[in-house]
Amino acid sequence: MKTDSRKPCIAGRRNILRVAVSAAGIAIAGYAVMVGASEAETAIGTSEHEEAEVTPGEDLMQEHGVLERILLIYEEVARRVDHKEQVDLAVVAGAAVIVRRFVENYHEKLEEQFVFPRLQAARREMDLVGVLLHQHQRGRQVTDEILKRAGSAAGPELSQALRSFGHMYRPHAAREDTVLFPAFRKVVGRAGYRELGEQFEDKEHELFGEHGFERTVAEVARLEAALEIADLAKFTAP
Repeated sequence: MKTDSRKPCIAGRRNILRVAVSAAGIAIAGYAVMVGASEAETAIGTSEHEEAEVTPGEDLMQEHGVLERILLIYEEVARRVDHKEQVDLAVVAGAAVIVRRFVENYHEKLEEQFVFPRLQAARREMDLVGVLLHQHQRGRQVTDEILKRAGSAAGPELSQALRSFGHMYRPHAAREDTVLFPAFRKVVGRAGYRELGEQFEDKEHELFGEHGFERTVAEVARLEAALEIADLAKFTAP
């Protein structure tokens, strides 16, 4: 994680949550009079801020949040297509490109490389892993279909592909969040879990550079704005 001394300068999403501890700073000053400043800093930390680490499971669930927002885009486009309303196909293509780049070629690859094999080796959630792997493959085929249709016309085939993708991935992500990731955490243990956090972050920086997650979220937000579904208040139940 970002507390690892090997990476003191990287400001990824695992250290963006900071909690001010001004009271602790006062304690340092008072305690230093008695035992010396260096001992006081050792007692409560050398920084005036504590960095909240994001675990591998949290990483994957945050990425599911990106997917969920894209599914909302897909739903809105499908609704407009079904009602013969105007649709900007560039928005559809942009969302599908994010799915291909961030969800399929990054997020799912992390699961396939680091999560699923460990569960299989431990003989845990074998049936679930099998279904999830199949759905990853099927999802890529549906994304191919969405990209193809987004390059031609906004017809019923596009609407069907968008709805099919969401119909599969909502329960897919929910089952991973509530069953797969908790089982994975138990299998790898605390030390292995922390090490995987570093590996996940290394892969993210390799593919997207620093702040790749934040830039991806910003891309999704621009697509939401183009569809006029960016205002969260609009989703409040009447």
